[in-house]
Amino acid sequence: MPNAQCPMPHTQYPMTNEIQSIFNRIAPVYDQLNDWLSLGQHRIWKEMAVKWSAAKSGDTALDLCCGSGDLALRLARRVGATGKVYGVDFSPNLLEKAKERSHWQYPQPALALPAVGIAWIEADVLNLPFEDNQFDAATMGYGLRNVKDIPRSLQELYRVLKPGAKAAILDFHRPSNPQLRAFQQLYLDSFVVPVASYLGLKEEYAYISPSLDRFPIGREQIDLARQVGFAVATHYPIANGMMGVLVVSKF
Repeated sequence: MPNAQCPMPHTQYPMTNEIQSIFNRIAPVYDQLNDWLSLGQHRIWKEMAVKWSAAKSGDTALDLCCGSGDLALRLARRVGATGKVYGVDFSPNLLEKAKERSHWQYPQPALALPAVGIAWIEADVLNLPFEDNQFDAATMGYGLRNVKDIPRSLQELYRVLKPGAKAAILDFHRPSNPQLRAFQQLYLDSFVVPVASYLGLKEEYAYISPSLDRFPIGREQIDLARQVGFAVATHYPIANGMMGVLVVSKF
């Protein structure tokens, strides 16, 4: 793995245990809120990320910051019965939701071998518990924005991917267009936070806007990915630039 030094100063994010606590608290309503707050569109965006990861039948795939397992389960459908998926998150509560979902979506008779191999791992994406060059494909959904050290997270992702592998990283994005940027802020202030407040989660969702202000925009994400060693990095704006998918390739 290249020992690249990133010239961009590390952005100061909330402490890891603070973010972990936030996601543990929102775990019971995480899926419901995602549907409400994106008007169901998050399913389309996640499917796009899985497609861009180029995961295929028989692959060993990785989903970082897996949350309640949405992307990991989509990867599992891609890699099939001969593949394997590892879902990694630092929130034990969300991992429990992911396990429940996987049992509900892929019920197995007693004593039968599992048709879909998904391992749910509680771990820090800044220090992944995997060997070098282990994965054929990877995804991350709404996680990069919350890590304490973005370059380190990308470096770990680079380390565990096999040569030739791709990863797709989906997250919020600040649009460059001033009108769309203003609309995004209005949406967050007037819809996202009030809905979260109704469920008693105002503080947990109020952090999205300041986290977006700190988050590198598309071209900065590309630079960071290249600095840690990715030979190819492309950022695709979606939803009028309010979301984006960073697609990286290791050669």
